[in-house]
Amino acid sequence: MKQLKSTIGRLRLLAILEGISFLLFGITMPLKYAFGITEPNFIVGMAHGWLFILYVIFCFESIFKYGWSFKVGTISLVASLIPFGTFVADSKIFKLQNEN
Repeated sequence: MKQLKSTIGRLRLLAILEGISFLLFGITMPLKYAFGITEPNFIVGMAHGWLFILYVIFCFESIFKYGWSFKVGTISLVASLIPFGTFVADSKIFKLQNEN
C-alpha cells in the first residue's frame, strides 16, 4: 500500500488496470458482435473509459512532477493507445522512476 501514496505508484496501478481493461475488449467484442451479448462490452467500455482518462491525468501529473523529457512523456501517453503498451511503459519507464 506504500506505493499507492506516491504519484508514480498510482500511475503504475492505473497502467496495469487500464491495460487489462483494454485487453478485455478481446473477449467482450466477439460477445457483442458474434453473439449479440452487449452488456459485458458496455461494462468494460465504461470502466476502460474512466481508467483511460485517469491514466492520462496521472501521466501528465508525473510528466510535470518528475520532469520527464518530451520523448518519455509522449511514450507514456501513446502507450495507452497500443495493446500491451501500458504494461511495457510500466516495466520500462514507471518501474524505473519508482526505484529512483
